Amino acid sequence: MLRPQLIRRTSADRSQRLRQSVQYVFVALNLWIAATFYVWVRQYEGGVTLVHDRPPGVEGWLPIAGLLNLKAFLVSGRVPLIHPAAMVLLIAFAAMSLVFRRSFCSWFCPVGTISEQLWKLGRRLFRRNWMLPRWADLGLRSIKYLLLGFFLFAALAMPLESIEAFMHSPYGVIADVKMLEFFQDLSVAGSVLLAVLILSSIFVTNFWCRYACPYGALMGLVALASPIRIRRQLDKCIDCGKCARACPSLLPVDRLIQIRSAECLGCMECVASCPAEGALDLRAFARKRISAAWVAAGACAIFVIVVCLARITGHWASPIPSQVYMEWIPLARYLSH
Repeated sequence: MLRPQLIRRTSADRSQRLRQSVQYVFVALNLWIAATFYVWVRQYEGGVTLVHDRPPGVEGWLPIAGLLNLKAFLVSGRVPLIHPAAMVLLIAFAAMSLVFRRSFCSWFCPVGTISEQLWKLGRRLFRRNWMLPRWADLGLRSIKYLLLGFFLFAALAMPLESIEAFMHSPYGVIADVKMLEFFQDLSVAGSVLLAVLILSSIFVTNFWCRYACPYGALMGLVALASPIRIRRQLDKCIDCGKCARACPSLLPVDRLIQIRSAECLGCMECVASCPAEGALDLRAFARKRISAAWVAAGACAIFVIVVCLARITGHWASPIPSQVYMEWIPLARYLSH
């Protein structure tokens, strides 16, 4: 069979520039939330006049609270009062993945952005990244699914009464403060683990996302039901293999008709690398072409709509009195679950 003649693209692909812009906006948003939350906590620890309110968006860093609250909501039909934003953000990110594959991981997640910049740094320094042997790669990839299975089992097995008791306990109420404390006072083991993850991410493409992130595993499983997939047109593909080499998930894009894998990030790196007009696209229901602009606009719209609905209905911020925080935050280091 003759290879199709190359018909080069008539316009430059700007999908990765757009994706990077979205990534940086969400990194900036998370830095603002982190700084505001840090100042808010220090107000209570120092006993000074309260100036800043607690940013509910910090609960995006409490995925276990989001999972427990989602279980409580599905069982009781009531939106939990403590850390409702954790559940709201989990729903928003899952909705993004359901519609636009793992767009949360590759377009919005700040940890994913950092991981991507680390492996790209490694490629600039060493002119390549390394791939683990197949047996090691398959074994390590199972870790994130095992972790996800553990958290899902714990949440599903936990009775509603136990979830509510935990979320209303001192530890549950200030779980976000405990998270901040964990990163501020990293143990030796935690510091070593963080260093290993950073160094591994420089040498191995998307090390954290590929092998260890249970949140990404959940988004990947949800994305299996997405109607949108990368699709290759055989009559236009010249079999150059650039798409497979560009794929950060190391998927054999050049040998498949469409990408169904839960590992596909929906980043469109493969599409951006393809030199042939119409050979590789992101398509809905295998027909309608979806541009990067539609992914960015659609995913951002899902995020904004879900968060705004939560704010309007009063299911965004935890209604915890300042007196409770004043009592428990100074004792955070002594609280355990």
